[in-house]
Amino acid sequence: MDFDEGALTRMRVARGADPLWETVLSLHLLQNNQEPLAYDPWRREVRGALHRGGLADDVRALMRLCPPTGYFPDFLTPGRGDLDLAEGVDRVRSTPRSRLVAELTRLCADLRGPVPRSVRRVASGDATALRWLGGTLRRYHAVAVAPYLSVIRARAAEDRTRRAEAALSGGAEALLASYTDLPGWRRDGTLLAAPYPEPRSLRLGGRPLTLVPAFFCVRTPLALVDESLPPVLVHPLRPEPGWLPRLRAGAARPSVAQLTGPSRARMLESLETPMTTTSLAAALCLAPSTASRHAAVLREAGLVATRREGNRVLHRRTALGSALLDGAVQQVGTPGSQESATSMKMLET
Repeated sequence: MDFDEGALTRMRVARGADPLWETVLSLHLLQNNQEPLAYDPWRREVRGALHRGGLADDVRALMRLCPPTGYFPDFLTPGRGDLDLAEGVDRVRSTPRSRLVAELTRLCADLRGPVPRSVRRVASGDATALRWLGGTLRRYHAVAVAPYLSVIRARAAEDRTRRAEAALSGGAEALLASYTDLPGWRRDGTLLAAPYPEPRSLRLGGRPLTLVPAFFCVRTPLALVDESLPPVLVHPLRPEPGWLPRLRAGAARPSVAQLTGPSRARMLESLETPMTTTSLAAALCLAPSTASRHAAVLREAGLVATRREGNRVLHRRTALGSALLDGAVQQVGTPGSQESATSMKMLET
């Protein structure tokens, strides 16, 4: 990708992980068995849930639309981190038949053997087939993606914070340079090179490029094949091995959201590193005034500390806030202590 000055200033970072990109990329991982240390516990959990829920056959049919290697249709991933699941599925279901035919014809050219029935049905544009597609995407997402959203959102928020801090400290050039922290990515002036699965030059043509972090993207970035579509580059978030056992260990404890409310719980999770109010609002999809109000409540409860650096206000999670997330508040203040009691009372308001 070659960014002239205009393209560089128009580069944007998605607000967070995109639900349909995560759905499609997780389908790839179920089929290709890449990165076993990080994803094998997730695979076992999801495969078991699909069989228990009677979804295995439908998901196998969905996999024929989304093979683990080579081409998969662009219409399955209409978002750029700007759509929720319902909006994304609606976009998929409203894909014009001419586009369905064109993209699925290209898919079939890469497939061996007869064209799968699921592909033929969707390519027909039949309303029943598109309802099946939308319903299967939603039900699969509920099993394979939704139970892990706390980890996905936290990792995406961390990534967005790094990008925001780079842009605030050094402008668009520093934002571009920040992506060289990804393995195999390098920058040479206005050129950004990434280890794409095949040789390709992404032509922006003056259009803004959206960079989308993805939890289920591994090893290499991905982009839409149709260059007439708004350009998107999806890149890995690289979860660490053991992320799922840690999530399950945390789920066995009382939910932080029960004490703080879901928005404040997500804010605490996002503050793994210091963030500005603007970054918090963007990461959590909140209005800046709402993010500021939540941060003030958490600060008054002793769970967040705030400091000013130049013209920026940075929030960070305190030891008490981390202990609350870890289910160990009693280690910071004994049950009934003034510190714990005051914090919990404030959060009830």
